[in-house]
Amino acid sequence: MTEELNTTGESATTDAAPATEGTTKSNRLVLQGKVVSDKMDKTIVVEVEYLKKHRLYKKAIRRHNRFKAHDEDNTSHVGDIVRIEECRPYSKEKTWRLVEIVQKARKKLCVFA
Repeated sequence: MTEELNTTGESATTDAAPATEGTTKSNRLVLQGKVVSDKMDKTIVVEVEYLKKHRLYKKAIRRHNRFKAHDEDNTSHVGDIVRIEECRPYSKEKTWRLVEIVQKARKKLCVFA
């Protein structure tokens, strides 16, 4: 709280909320997609699907983009659903980083007879 003087000379208190760390709104884009490759060290390839309407026929078309994202601890694997966020460029093509793993991929059971 700070005290300010009014035009009449009386002191008035104002409640100014202090800015704390982590409460600022980030302008970085956050996307969610599926990991399609984890063969590189500390890098994953995430495929993000979206729907787009055809200009003439108005039918919804499924489109996708692939992004390379930085995975510091190599925690995500193929099939995981992950959330990625824009960041500074780590390399020529890698400008995204892994925020969290939303859902782990199911493990395939191989039964040999």
